Amino acid sequence: MTEAKKYSFFLGCVMPNRFPNVEKSIREVMPRLGVELEDLQGASCCPAPGVIRSFNEPTWLALASRNLALAEKAGNDIITGCNGCYGTFKETLATIHEDPDKLREVQQVFKGMGIKFKGEADAKHIIEVIYDMGPEAIKKMVKRPLTGLKVAVHYGCHLLKPSKTRPWQQSERHTFLDELVEATGAESIRYKDKYMCCGAGGGVRGSNVPVSVDIAKEKMDNMMDAGADIIVDVCSFCHLQFEVSQPQLNKELGEMKYKIPVFYYTQLLGLAMGLEPDQLGLHKHVVSTKEILDRILQ
Repeated sequence: MTEAKKYSFFLGCVMPNRFPNVEKSIREVMPRLGVELEDLQGASCCPAPGVIRSFNEPTWLALASRNLALAEKAGNDIITGCNGCYGTFKETLATIHEDPDKLREVQQVFKGMGIKFKGEADAKHIIEVIYDMGPEAIKKMVKRPLTGLKVAVHYGCHLLKPSKTRPWQQSERHTFLDELVEATGAESIRYKDKYMCCGAGGGVRGSNVPVSVDIAKEKMDNMMDAGADIIVDVCSFCHLQFEVSQPQLNKELGEMKYKIPVFYYTQLLGLAMGLEPDQLGLHKHVVSTKEILDRILQ
């Protein structure tokens, strides 16, 4: 294996507070792919693009730039496993690169704080770094092919848009996550409104839970209609939405209709690479993974 590429690992708020199991899977899998994760010391909230930016863009820009400055000081690009954090960093970099006055405003805020910032560190998503290795390279690392597993892939909004600040091909029908799922031997299924929002972002889950859960319900109904065994996502906030909405819906219905296990991609990949469920935090989910794990490991 070539020398490991080092990144400053930005956890965000949701992952360490709600899903340390997802964090564990990232920390287990990424080094095995030749990626070294260095904790970003002193990091704050990203902050959230759909909430903080809407109320006070200068504050949003300064806080995001501070996190990027910490990575810049460490000599690394920043890497995250949350679509919202990724969106904040990509759009912050686009803003300061396109408008030097914005960069100077941020630098003025940092005066007297001992923070230097030039906007030289790039921002990467976990799945972006994995995809850059190539699905064929990932396929060669598979020791436990997940044959017969039907996966409903969820990309999430901030991973893909606005497209002008994202590295993906200009398309409304992306396939890169599907390709990485199928590299594990699983099948990425087609389902209605595949690229629809999970319903959590933009402050919707925080301000109107019934509307948020109803959007998740529609998406999960489409997944189940298509025969999905599991959901695979790449965002800690989308992950929260699918995990938490299912028991909420079951309580309202008075029956266990919604019980689709929710995997973060590194959990799926780790299983295919031969890692054990405990190494990937797969026994610590809100929606039980036991039935699907028994099937995979039999």
